[in-house]
Amino acid sequence: MLIRYGDGRTKYGPGVSIELAGEEVATAIAAWLVAQGVHVSGPRTISVNGELCREGRIYVDPSGFVIAGGEKLDGCGPDGNGFDPDVERNSISSS
Repeated sequence: MLIRYGDGRTKYGPGVSIELAGEEVATAIAAWLVAQGVHVSGPRTISVNGELCREGRIYVDPSGFVIAGGEKLDGCGPDGNGFDPDVERNSISSS
């Protein structure tokens, strides 16, 4: 999983991008099922739109934020004041 400031170029900020490998998407779906009270035992295949999922992406709007590993990434950008093309985009890599 890679969490970084997005590529949005609005005056409100870049947003935040969360990129997931296919296995991470499947794990997220399985965790959602458990949260809904659905427990599956044994081998299973999780597909998205009829195919095995190879990757996924979540985009968080500039009005939102992400907290990962105790670090906050504000959708408005690193300084919280909107898009600044001269500010390096931070990223958080997580396993």
